[in-house]
Parts: sequence; C-alpha cells; structure tokens
Amino acid sequence: MKKLIISTLFASMMAGTAFADTTLKLVEVITSPERTETLKSIVGKFEAANPGTKVDIISLPWNEAFQKFATMVSAGDVPDVMEMPDTWLSLYANNGMLESLEPYLEKWEHTKELTPRALELGRDVKNTAYMLPYGFYLRAMFYNKKLLSEAGVAAPPKTMEEFTAASEKVSKLSGKYGYCMRGGPGGLNGWMIFAASMAGSNKYFSEDGTSTMNSPGWAKGIEWMVDLYKKGYAPKDSVNWGFNEVVAGFYSGTCAFLDQDPDALIAIAERMKKEDFGVMPLPKGPDGKSFPTIGYGGWSMFTTSGNKDLSWKLIATLEGPEGNIEWNKRIGALPAYTAAEKDPFYAGDQFKGWFEELADPNTVPTVMPTYLEEFAFFKDSLAIKTSQQALLGDISAKDLADQWAEYLTKAQQKFLSKKLVEKRGLRAGSPLIRLPAPSPRWGERLVAAPHSPSPQRGEGGPKGRMRGLRSLHSKA
Repeated sequence: MKKLIISTLFASMMAGTAFADTTLKLVEVITSPERTETLKSIVGKFEAANPGTKVDIISLPWNEAFQKFATMVSAGDVPDVMEMPDTWLSLYANNGMLESLEPYLEKWEHTKELTPRALELGRDVKNTAYMLPYGFYLRAMFYNKKLLSEAGVAAPPKTMEEFTAASEKVSKLSGKYGYCMRGGPGGLNGWMIFAASMAGSNKYFSEDGTSTMNSPGWAKGIEWMVDLYKKGYAPKDSVNWGFNEVVAGFYSGTCAFLDQDPDALIAIAERMKKEDFGVMPLPKGPDGKSFPTIGYGGWSMFTTSGNKDLSWKLIATLEGPEGNIEWNKRIGALPAYTAAEKDPFYAGDQFKGWFEELADPNTVPTVMPTYLEEFAFFKDSLAIKTSQQALLGDISAKDLADQWAEYLTKAQQKFLSKKLVEKRGLRAGSPLIRLPAPSPRWGERLVAAPHSPSPQRGEGGPKGRMRGLRSLHSKA
C-alpha cells in the first residue's frame, strides 16, 4: 500500500512537471508593433489563468508572411494556434491541416453572442469552423481635407470620374499626389474594388467557371488603375508600397486619398488632427455602385497540436468578449460580437464612413474568392508581381487582365469539378499543399503537408450607424 501511495505521488509530480513545461506556439502574421503588444497583453492573461503554461509568440512580417509560413510548414515547424487570414483559410483547411472548432463552439458559452456573419465566414470551407473570425475589415476612402482645399477640390469625390479629376488636381501641387496606391503586398483589394465598380458587378466568374477579369467592364477598371499610376496621380515608389507605406503616405500629406480598412485609423488619428481628414464611402462606378472588399482574420488550431484543449482555451481567451473587444479597438477592425453595437467607441464619428457604406444599398461589401485553394498564392504572390509589371509598363493592362483571368478560371473550374466529384460521393484529396501558378513560366511551389486525419465533414448619427453595423452582423 505504501508503495502504491508513493507511486501515485510520483506520477502526480511528473504530471505537474509536464504541465509546467507546456509551451504553446502561436503565430501572428498581420503584424505591427501595436498589434503585437496587444496580443502579448491578452496572452499574458491566459498564462496567468493557466499556471505553468507558456505561449511562444512568433511574429511574421506581413509582407513576407505567406512564403515564410509555408516554409515553416514544409519544415514541420507547425504552430498550435495561428492568426489565420481569410485568404489562407481554404489552402490549409482543404489540405487537412486545421482542426475543426465545431466541438468546442458547441459547448462554448460565448458562441451565441457572436455575430451570424462571424460564424458564417468561419465556416467558409466545407461548412466547418476551421477558423474563428475575430473581426472584419471593410474598405472605405480616407481623404485629406487640407490637400483637397489647396488643390481647389470643393467636395470629396463621389464617383470614380470625380476621383480621377480630384487626383489630377492634387498631383499638380509640388510633391503631392492624388492616390496612395498600394502596389506591393496586400494591394489586390484596390484592384478588385475599382475593377468591380467600373464593371458594375462583383461577380468573379460565369456559370461555367470562366473568370470575368478580362471582360470589358473589369478590364476597363484594371486599365483605370494602371492609368492612375502612369499619369503620375500616385507616387512613383508606391509601386512597392504595402500597408505601412500607404498609411504613412497619407498621414504625411504626400497623397490625398487612401482606400483602407479601419485598422489604418489608429496610426492616422495619432498623427493628424481630426479636422484635417475624413473617411467617406468609396467612389462609385458608372453604374452608381461600389464594391468595397470585406475581409476578416481569425484564430485557427492545427491538427498537429499536441495540446488541443489547451490551444482552444487560448483561442477562447483571445476571442472571448473582453479579449476580442480589446483586440479590435487596438487593431481597428469591426468586432465579431453583437455587443459591439452598444460600445461608444464604434458609435463615434471616426467610423462614420464605414457605417455609411453598410447602410447604402448601392454599396455592396464584397468577399474575394477566398474559398479557392489557389487564391492565397494569387493574392500574395502572383497578383503582386504581375500588377507591378503592368504599372511599370512591362506588360499591358490587357495582358494583366488576361493573365489573372487565365489563372482564376483554372482555379474556379478545378473547384467546380471537385464539388461535382464530392456530390457524386467520390473521394478526392492530396497529401500536398500546392501553391500553383497559371503556366510553367511562373513555376510551381510544392509544400509538403504532414499526414493527418481528414478534417470533419447609413444614416447619420449613432443610431443610423448602428443599423449599418447590424447589417454587417447579419448573415449575407
């Protein structure tokens, strides 16, 4: 009996030691100093509530995150929890690398408090929650009131035609430009917004899977973007600008217009007087419509995690009401909770432009085709390279539209074929994450995936703006 007691105590001590040595790996990819500090603050609360557990935070610079994370995965360096961009979700979920969060959400006390849109988008792949969105990013247009006044622009532009004219006037000022173009990482949103607005439609594909990118309306919008740059209405070095550069270009007074999500508001509000800038709905195309992209980020758990329950507790801390509201106030996204509607922070004038968009029936928040496995590579690699070639004159705007259409058509038709196979009850799958290219001249990257079980199958005033927020929170 004495030996049994000693053995039991020894086993308990060893279990305690193992728990004390538990380390979770968390990767963030949409990084900035403010975001990382906020993340550390919330993670610190998790560690305090779970003695003996340490969270190792790995921050990847967004400009290089896609390739760096793919390299980590190929080397077997897979995290427990990851900040998952919407455009990457399909790639990793469809390759069986993400754990379904459905069993946890079923029991979690805060699931019912999340917006329907958050749950819908988190289930974008196979109608399974492989990600829990923390917030939404909706594009609107920042404008510099002082620059417009100096250039003789009487009022903020409401149409793309007026936007072009205003950009031309501002660009005649010494050292000033109309548009802070994001020609580098993350720049695809602007191309999609203005191409869709010029076309008067956010339909990416025809019924047979053919891309609309080189159809007359979309091609005209792509050409419009190229012309803005070539005519000198955007800074020359903006061909390489990413998030930090376009935001700095705006608050420094280099350019008068910036299309961006609410996350840019933090840095801008810190450096500009509130009376010197405003946020307006995106200018409309010839058909009187605009199509601002709506994106989202969230938290995902990898199937290879050896501490899944503890990893969920970390996600629950990050996504819980306290952590989620703190996180979104610091990063500038619109929260995933319906309770955010009652928070004075989001009822203020600084969010007016976004809520006006949400209340306007002719402004249509648009999700990019992130369900395509190939879209992550398209957005974060191929689109950057080819759009820069078009801006610099190495290829024509038509060439750009044709190349994008070719790539996306192949991806969509593959997706439709796979759906047909699944509908017929046949099994399809691959042990590889394929980061494809449209033709052999771009090559093809293959990243080995660890073998794992298949995943489970309007108006002004605060009240008017809250109606707009509710429209975001309703299911599309």
